[in-house]
Amino acid sequence: MTSSLHLAEPTAHSRGSRPDLDEAARAAAAFLRALGVDVDEPGTRRSPARMARAYAAMLTPEPFDLTTFDNDEGYDEMVLVRSVPVRSLCEHHFLPFTGVAHVAYLPGDRILGLSKFARVVQLFSRRPQVQERLTQQVAGWLDEELAPRGVGVVVEAEHSCMSLRGVRVDGAVTRTCALRGAMRDPATRAEFLSLVAG
Repeated sequence: MTSSLHLAEPTAHSRGSRPDLDEAARAAAAFLRALGVDVDEPGTRRSPARMARAYAAMLTPEPFDLTTFDNDEGYDEMVLVRSVPVRSLCEHHFLPFTGVAHVAYLPGDRILGLSKFARVVQLFSRRPQVQERLTQQVAGWLDEELAPRGVGVVVEAEHSCMSLRGVRVDGAVTRTCALRGAMRDPATRAEFLSLVAG
């Protein structure tokens, strides 16, 4: 039996607030002018509007239906989806960080439609974030909504706030991990991390 639960993003947008692109474009123009950028040149005249649309896209997840199915076959081994794209904004500098998430669970009574792993990662990525919180939120949400025997999430990302400013180090990858339930058992944890390393 299929079960579907409609989920809107748990942000201001889900409370009826929509991005005001005109106001955002005006603010972007003021921001750029304050930094000494001439936004009246042919090449930059439309940049504030483009910035507004770009940030709105990065900060607005799409609502989706959480599709689950009865675990009719009694499947009890780990299900892992590797390399789900992560694109988010560092909440400290509003610069992007990008990478991949590896998400696994040990099924209970329900199994999850595979495309929903990417939807859940996107749900928590499209907002001002820190990687540690993002990792915990994905794991916690799946644990609560799916009620599996265990959940594991690893996020690996490069942060442009490290490469474009400050220390200016290219290629540094940050890895974070969150485990719930039976995924914390040493043998299961080792299996999960081995599959992630693949």
